[in-house]
Amino acid sequence: MTNAAGSKGGSAKVLKKPAQKKKYIIDASTPSRDKIFDSAAFEKFLHDRLKINGRTGQLGDIVAITRSDDHKITINTNSHVFSKRYMKYLTKKFMKKHRIRDWLRVVATDPQSYEIRYFNISNEVEEEEEE
Repeated sequence: MTNAAGSKGGSAKVLKKPAQKKKYIIDASTPSRDKIFDSAAFEKFLHDRLKINGRTGQLGDIVAITRSDDHKITINTNSHVFSKRYMKYLTKKFMKKHRIRDWLRVVATDPQSYEIRYFNISNEVEEEEEE
């Protein structure tokens, strides 16, 4: 009988990958300057709602959430406990709760960051004027 390593007999050695450090950035500078998006409330929302191992509010030393002066929220994690998509989900949930989801959207700018932008409604207004 062969084991997981493909050799006969003996025990298979399982190599564990070292813990990966991930850094996610959510840039809310544009709507925050216009006083539509409250980055301090969003930071608190993330602290309260972020689930680690199925539990909310227990970030411990696994996850660190910081907010910079230019309204960028940085989420540092010591292990791969959640995905970037989960950050987008929580951001959209926050915007829906504060009734700003109709004006703002979450756009990926690079593999580690999101940016909160306004919907481009100027094209829709021009199309209505042409008809």
